[in-house]
Order: sequence, then structure tokens, then C-alpha cells
Amino acid sequence: MAKYIFVTGGVTSSLGKGILAASLAKLLQARGLKVTIQKFDPYINVDPGTLNPYEHGECFVTEDGAETDLDLGHYERFLNTPTSQANNVTTGRIYQTVINKEREGAYLGKTVQVIPHITDEIKRRILLLGKDNKFDIVITELGGTVGDIESLPYIEAVRQLQWELGEEDCLVIHLTLIPYLRAAKELKTKPTQHSVRLLSEYGVHADIIVCRTEEPMYRDLKKKIALFCNVKIEAVIEMNDVSTIYEVPLEMMREKLDVTVLQRLHLPVEKEPELVKWREFLDKLKYPKSKVTIGLIGKYVELQDAYKSILESFIHAGAMNECKVVVQNIHSEHITPENVAEKLKNLDGLLVAPGFGHRGIEGKITAIQYARENQLPFFGICLGMQMAVVEYARNVVGLKDAHSVEMNPETAYPVVNLMEEQKKVTAKGGTMRLGAYACDLTPGSKAAEIYASTAITERHRHRYEFNNEFISQFEASGLVLSGRNPESGLVEMIEIPGHPFFVGCQFHPELKSTVEAPAPIFVHFVRAAKQNAESRNEKAVITDEKVVQHG
Repeated sequence: MAKYIFVTGGVTSSLGKGILAASLAKLLQARGLKVTIQKFDPYINVDPGTLNPYEHGECFVTEDGAETDLDLGHYERFLNTPTSQANNVTTGRIYQTVINKEREGAYLGKTVQVIPHITDEIKRRILLLGKDNKFDIVITELGGTVGDIESLPYIEAVRQLQWELGEEDCLVIHLTLIPYLRAAKELKTKPTQHSVRLLSEYGVHADIIVCRTEEPMYRDLKKKIALFCNVKIEAVIEMNDVSTIYEVPLEMMREKLDVTVLQRLHLPVEKEPELVKWREFLDKLKYPKSKVTIGLIGKYVELQDAYKSILESFIHAGAMNECKVVVQNIHSEHITPENVAEKLKNLDGLLVAPGFGHRGIEGKITAIQYARENQLPFFGICLGMQMAVVEYARNVVGLKDAHSVEMNPETAYPVVNLMEEQKKVTAKGGTMRLGAYACDLTPGSKAAEIYASTAITERHRHRYEFNNEFISQFEASGLVLSGRNPESGLVEMIEIPGHPFFVGCQFHPELKSTVEAPAPIFVHFVRAAKQNAESRNEKAVITDEKVVQHG
């Protein structure tokens, strides 16, 4: 039978419950245990697929096509294991299931209530991943903070499970904040005491308290928290700020969080976690040998979480190339033909990010034209690829008014069109082309070189696609359509031969990039940017020498 760990949060949001859960899971996995993580979100949306990135950050897509919370991306990046629809549950999905059952007659004669019907459905979902003996430990992260009205049914479900499963099979970790008052030069424990007391009032006892803090905690402070929060001093864990989230597992190992958890769950504590590859990655990340600057052009650049998986993929690819990747955010609305050269002149590479809607589109097209004409390494993802197709159609193929029907339904040259099966779709939630699909790569192409294969699978999230009616015109003009879906024939990758790196993909390779298996296309793109930076530096040195000689 699987054992269950619950991660709750108090005092404030954004303390890092997802990173804590992923770090603990990594340590337990490194000890040989089979671990998975699931996220329960208290909002009423059925999934985050229809949420604005400004509202909730990026929408992470799983192999089986579920649109999920971005924390699942952290889970996959740390554990190097795919998640699924079962790993993310929202209040909307819980209520939808209960209401559907009520309509079907499952509760005939009963008054449907939060307790027991909603809480029973929450418990059923919590226990689902642990039922088929695939996992030794299931970690469940509860979204929000203790005291939120919408979180109460989840806290009640945890209370019931603490009683039903027993202390050997169930453990609660509470992540809280220890604020540092700079004027007083003092760490304060009172918010943590109040948070733990509130959790206790709901009937849930915190077994381990993890304290997020900016300043190191001293032993007497831990002792005070242990005394007033009714835990052992070993169960008070310091979670200090670090330079990268990938250091957190090592910090938690230093604090013996994994040992405390194993002892509390009556599991053997035998060998140390095997983290050789993880440490090698961290060494490369913290001590790079070179640096590149890559422009990320998008429309949600004000919020870093909107492109979380892309930014993390650059970290993975940078470490693989022993290179620090500096990402320069550029809002596509601010790019014009008049200023594009000035805005992009210091870049070593350019990535045009995915997105929806017409805002900032012409800026993206202008930037892509600059990259194509000036031999600047370019990588376009989803909408980024589609706009590369539009730019090429306008400026190389000669279709001056070419566009995507998403932006201009009346365009004379719809080089990017709505997929046939999408034309009858009216509902917006969960109806895109989602999840993993196969892609055949052209032998000898840049794409095949990148993946070292001619058959791959990648994850998708889109409604619009390259219009195959224009294939002959593009190929005649030199564009290589290097990746296609074997079943539908849809174009999945494009590239320009002879360019240092000009690649677009309809899929989202950033969703599969992990610490141990960086996305190949990101690795090659960073390598191309690194070569470009070296070339630019050599030219700058030669120019300086000439200036000195003729000075």
C-alpha cells in the first residue's frame, strides 16, 4: 500500500510548495522509492486551459493531453517522470463529477452536501494514484493557503484521511513563512504559530513544519517553533532562499527532511540519496564557461511564470552547453521595422514564444524577418513557427497579404489555417489538439540531426496549423518542411537550410525538458547561439585591433 504525504501552505501564497514537494520527491526517488506528486487546486475552473497567463502563469500540458497547473512542470523536471491527468485536480472537476453523479441518480434519496459527498470525491481522487501499487509514496500538494474559504473541503478531506490511514501511512508537511524584520534585525515566528494553530483548529496536525526564510535560522528559534507548534525539533526544517530552485533538494537533504519523513512513515533509512547527475548538473549551472544572450519575444513577458517551461529549458540546455543563458524579455508590441535592428542587435539568438490572439503579432513577424535576413539563430515555438511561416510567405514566396486566419479570417493567402476537425468546435475548454503526437522527420534535415532520429513524439496545444495547400509554393521557395505527423500529414517542423539555425516547431518541446534529459532542440539552439556569440566576439576583437593599428 502506498503512503501519503500532504503539503499545505500558510501565511502567504507563492512560498514554493511545488518546489518543496518536488525536492522531497527527488530525494525519496534518489533513495530508490517510487514516488509521484499530484496537485489539488481550489479554483472552480475545470482546468487552467482557459485562464489568461497573466492570471495563472503558463498552462502545462501532459502526455495524455491534460491542461494542468504549472507545478506539474516542476514535478516532471525534478523527477524525470511524465505526469498525467490524474496528477492535477481542481475544485471545478470535483464538483463537476459530483453533480454529474447526482444527475445520473447515484445519490437518490440523499441531500448532496460538501460533507460527505464533495470530501469523499476529494479523498477518492487523492487515493487514486496509490491504488495500483505503482508507487511507494504519493505526495499531494494542496493549492492556496490554510484559511482560504475555497481550501476548506481539501483540509477536511486531509483530516479524515489522517484518521483513516493512520500515522504510519499518512504525513502532513506545512510550509510557512518566517519573516525577517530588518529594522529589528529579527526573525519572527508568530505568523507560523498562527498558521499552524489555524490548521489545528480544522483538525489537521502538522507533522513537519518547513520554514521559508531569507535569513538563517538558529537552533533556539527552531526549538521555539517546535514547542509552540507541537512537533519535535527535528521536524522543524529551514528552507532558505537559494540562487536556483535546483539547489533546494540538496538544502532539504542537508536539513534531513527525507530522513525525518522516512522515520515518521516507518520506512527504512539505509543508503544516502544517489544524486551524482544532479550535482554534475548544478556544477555546470553554477560555474559556466561562457555566456549567451537570447531574446524571448512574447506578449506576456511581464510575468515570468507565463513562459516558465521555456525559461527552465534554457537552464537545462545552458548547463548542457556549460553556458549561462541570459534571457532578455522583449515585448512584441514594442517592435517595429524602424527599431527592430536596435532592439535585437546585441542578441546571440532569438526565440519567438507561443501565444494566442492578434496583439503584438506584427512585431513578432518583423523580428523573425530580421533574424532570417541577418543570420541570427532563430527558434519559433507554436505561434512562433506559424508567424515564421507568415513572414516567409510574405517576404520570400511573394504572397504579400499572407496571414493566419486566427489574425485575419479574410486573408487572401491563409498560410496558417484552422485545423479541419477544429472548425466545428465551439466550446473552448479542453478542445484544442492536446498531448503527445508522433512526428516523422526528414532524413538529412536539421531536425533529424537535432533529435538524432527520424521518428519522435512531442506535446501539442493548438488549433491552427500550417496550410498544406501551400506546400509546393513554400518548398519551391526553399523552405524545408522537415517534420510531419504520419497520420494527418500536418506540418510540425520547418527550417531554412544554410542559415546558422532557423527552426520552427508546432509542438512545445519545452514541456518535456528535464534536468536529466534536456530538450534536444533547446540544446542545439543554445549551441548555435553560443557559436554566434563566439563569432561576434572574434569580429569585435579583429575590429578593435584594426582601430588600434590605424589609430
